[in-house]
Amino acid sequence: MKTAYRLKAQILRLIIISTIILFTASCKESNPIDTSLKNGVFNKNKTEETEAYFFIQTANVSNSIISKSLIAQQKCSENTILELSRKIADHQEKLQQEVKKLANKRMVVITEINAAHKRDLYDLIDANNANCEEVYLNSVTESIKEQIVLLEKISKETDDQPILKLVLQYLPDQYKLLRETESFKK
Repeated sequence: MKTAYRLKAQILRLIIISTIILFTASCKESNPIDTSLKNGVFNKNKTEETEAYFFIQTANVSNSIISKSLIAQQKCSENTILELSRKIADHQEKLQQEVKKLANKRMVVITEINAAHKRDLYDLIDANNANCEEVYLNSVTESIKEQIVLLEKISKETDDQPILKLVLQYLPDQYKLLRETESFKK
């Protein structure tokens, strides 16, 4: 009787262990359609990351330049600076719209995460009327230089036609704006 009881216990253990192994093996099995979709959708390459970085940084710098220009329009009294700040703000708004349009086509979400440009804004806000022009020109010159570097860098690292077209359209204008701001500094 004891041997029959032990035999039944061994068989029952074998059935339980085999069902556990069977269930765990079937749970690990994945649907090949799901895995192929996951792998295809979330794969990124270096070019896509570079382009996303370009879109985000360019939009952030443009936003910063627009903010600086708007503050300069409110605080500065010299007409030539007011005219220059309007021209720069209009140019940057056009550039920002183009960048956002290209970014949206590639499903890149642009959010302002760069707090370094905020310091420049605070310095411009805190500037008195006497040195407002100087602070604005120095700040916007540095931002335009940063944007030129971004445009030149992406032109070397991508062969995407819409991005290259954007660079060809806006890079000469950026150099022209840089020359104008530097001429006012002198």
